Formats: sequence, C-alpha cells, structure tokens
Amino acid sequence: MQVVRLDVWLWAARFYKTRSLAKQAVETGKVEIGGQRAKASRVLRAGDALRVVRGEEIFEIGVLALSDMRSPASVAQTLYAESEASRAAREQLRALRAAERNGFRPPETKPDKRARRLIRALGDIDAM
Repeated sequence: MQVVRLDVWLWAARFYKTRSLAKQAVETGKVEIGGQRAKASRVLRAGDALRVVRGEEIFEIGVLALSDMRSPASVAQTLYAESEASRAAREQLRALRAAERNGFRPPETKPDKRARRLIRALGDIDAM
C-alpha cells in the first residue's frame, strides 16, 4: 500500500504552492486529520478526512488517492473529494465578501490639500 507524507500530498494536491508552505501550514495547526493536529511527516492514507484552512477558506475533504508528484490542476483535483457542506460554506463566504466590497467606491480624483490633512489626522486623534 502506497503512503505519502502529509506535506508532500498537500503540495501535490495544489493546496499550497510550495512544499515548505505546506509544511508551515501543518506545523501552525492549519491542517487537521480526523479532528486532530498532525505533523508534516505524518503518513497519509487513502480514506483519511482532512480539514485544511487556507486564508479565509476552510476545506473539509476526504483523500481519494495519493501522489507525491505535482501535476496539473485537473489531475490534482482527482486526489480528493470536498464535502458538499464545505463547498456551500465556502461559496456563501465568498458571496458575503463580494457583497461587502460592492459598497466601496474608490475616489475619482486624488485628494486635495484639505482631504490629505484629514486623512493624516485619522492616524493621530490629537491632531484635530
């Protein structure tokens, strides 16, 4: 039976861009196996349940296949299956962040002298 290190599999499945980033994520507790923190050198097997936190996104996945080589994204997506609840939660958070951004409109021109003073004053409460 083939076994692969956890950090290598996360890199091969394209959750992290480099193996060192994958190792760092595991060491800082952003990856759990079966609800428990794991070491980067932990042996991963097909059927394991993972919880991966990447930025603001949380993936709850099941390992379907093992690989220790990085391959195209279409092949890497066959290594795991994400739960529907996890996918729905990620989509809901993505929609919420997009809605929060819709209210922001950048200014059309550069700030004038008075506006620059007000902007600087925001950092220093005693300035006004």
